[in-house]
Amino acid sequence: MEFKVGVPVTANHPAERELAAVAAGAVTAVRRDLAAAMTGEDFSWFLHEVPGAFVWIGNGPAEGGRELHHPNYDFNDAILPAASGFLAEVAKGRSARDNYPRRDRVA
Repeated sequence: MEFKVGVPVTANHPAERELAAVAAGAVTAVRRDLAAAMTGEDFSWFLHEVPGAFVWIGNGPAEGGRELHHPNYDFNDAILPAASGFLAEVAKGRSARDNYPRRDRVA
């Protein structure tokens, strides 16, 4: 039996990082002036298996100590239009990049 302590570095793949930035730019202003975050994230395990990008949607300030993973966390519902628009743009961008839908892939 082997135990792994901690998580690997969460490092985005370049092509997927750019796809995410373009998708975000289609729905809101994109900031690229932020310092790299040194957070541990379970998503890093996925990035070691398949190309991808980890993004933060900008849920707003954590007022009253109600940060993510806090029992009193309050999700900012106002972010849903931008977040869902972002995911739609990622899907469209990936489809265009991979030439989907192709006839041989449609049932």
